[in-house]
Amino acid sequence: MSTVEVPVLIVGGGGSGLAASVFLSGHGVGHLLVERRADTSRLPKAHYINQRTMEIFRQYGLADDVAEQAAGPEQFGKVRWQTTLTGQGPLDGQVIHEMDGFGGGALRETYEAAGPVLPAKLPQLRLEPVLRRHAEERNPGRVRFGHELVSLAEDAGGESITAEIRSTETGETTTVVARYVIAADAGRTVGPALGIRMEGLPALFDATTAYFSADLSQWWTEGSVITWFLNPYRAELSSALIEMGPTWGKHCEEWGLHLPLAGIDRTDEEAVTGRIREVLGLPDLELTLHDVTSWSVEAVLAERYRHGRAFLVGDAAHRQPPAVGLGLNSGIQDAHNLAWKLAAVLSGRAGDGLLDTYEAERRPVGQFNLGWAMSAASHHQVVIDAAVGLGRHVPPERRTPMFFSYFSPTPVGAAQRARAAEIFATHRGECQALGVETGFAYEQGAVVPDGSRPPARSPLGDEYRATTRPGHLLPHAWVERDGRRLSTHDLVGSGTGFVLITGADGAAWTEAAERAAEKLSVPVTVVRIGDGAEGAQYTDADGAWQRLRETGATGAVLVRPDQHVAWRATGAEADPAGALTEALALVLGHQAP
Repeated sequence: MSTVEVPVLIVGGGGSGLAASVFLSGHGVGHLLVERRADTSRLPKAHYINQRTMEIFRQYGLADDVAEQAAGPEQFGKVRWQTTLTGQGPLDGQVIHEMDGFGGGALRETYEAAGPVLPAKLPQLRLEPVLRRHAEERNPGRVRFGHELVSLAEDAGGESITAEIRSTETGETTTVVARYVIAADAGRTVGPALGIRMEGLPALFDATTAYFSADLSQWWTEGSVITWFLNPYRAELSSALIEMGPTWGKHCEEWGLHLPLAGIDRTDEEAVTGRIREVLGLPDLELTLHDVTSWSVEAVLAERYRHGRAFLVGDAAHRQPPAVGLGLNSGIQDAHNLAWKLAAVLSGRAGDGLLDTYEAERRPVGQFNLGWAMSAASHHQVVIDAAVGLGRHVPPERRTPMFFSYFSPTPVGAAQRARAAEIFATHRGECQALGVETGFAYEQGAVVPDGSRPPARSPLGDEYRATTRPGHLLPHAWVERDGRRLSTHDLVGSGTGFVLITGADGAAWTEAAERAAEKLSVPVTVVRIGDGAEGAQYTDADGAWQRLRETGATGAVLVRPDQHVAWRATGAEADPAGALTEALALVLGHQAP
């Protein structure tokens, strides 16, 4: 049995684990990743990459490779409800309602103002290989698929954690001694081994998804991230169809269909294929069934995100309904939050207390996202169906007449459609939730509060209000230097240092940053943004930064490596070096010098 020593051991090679590997490599942290599977996901599963996650990918040089394979909002930025895909009856193939979502259509301008990159659609089946390739290139020989965790124990002195890893192919075992462990294993091994309970509802309901290939180009209306079928004849045929690529639009080859299989054995390929044809209204459709998965929809949150030297990320820390697409996105954002903190502690630039802020910051976000997904899923199951008259009080024999009434060219039909449209608009809490996806903030943790109140959040989460208030994401604005156009996010880079953004009149902050960096051995880069006046390094391209900075020309905004604001001075300070040094010390867990 060989022994390997590494600063960080990552258990799990799904989206969150592979992302954590890329982020740690970006910070120069040595690590080993082990994954029990022989390869990345063979199922599409999660398919929506929200704007904040794409911004993180952009920070670490991943966004272009993801976007190359992904669909953009112009290809998936609608949500659609219709009766069937096609059919011979008067109610078949009818569009009930559609609305813009996820940065598409009329939403595009709002999303473009919120960040330097737009959301993307790329199923896990295709995303994970991109992440794996980058993880392996940046950490050669230390990303090992086909290796499973056998045991895990913190050493008696509490200075390290020892794991036994076994090759699933040869059975050979390796002892890994690590300073820290990241559990990205969907809660299968590390959490249970450490006795961490998952709190909440472990079995809300069971769901089934069929993955298949078929040519639907003759009937498919492209442009939707998901098409919900509300069958006008039989309730049990209502379902949802999702493009899974690799080609997007009418010529998409692979599909995911969420469908009920009550009374059907999911292992009976002929029966499942028949149900797919019934749902789509295509009794003679040629298709290839790849897999049928049954899964339990959960709403659970780990009681704690940190246990000694182990940290939970992604599905190991939180599992929620797929509504709003917060699962994988939250997991990647967990890893993003944790990586720079591990780097700071391992380099000696921060105290261990900084690692406690991971749970303080990310667990409230996980709790909020879980509740939001629960609310959105419940709303869709009950309210959206009721919008077109499919409430639970409606007897089966009234179902088809109700649809005839809905589509009828009469005043009653027009009124029914108008009422439904207003109810459908409330679905923006799921498909237009920019404020949820991007507007999360850290009230406690590695931040220095300034006493200001957070901006009001829109009740349906569809408005993002950018702010430099500590704990919030640095607002995006375009700036220019030497003819090059950059986002304020780009000023942070992918390293371990902090960035101090000030105005053209903020020269005093340059000396302050030098003194603070020297005292605390922490890189601090000063960036001066102005309107072209002398002293500015960057020009505020369209005046957006001046509108968003919420500080005077002599103030400053301190930004963490994860692009969240750590501290700000709204104006000049009597002792800028002292103020900045104290703020950095508080953020990093040092005693103020």
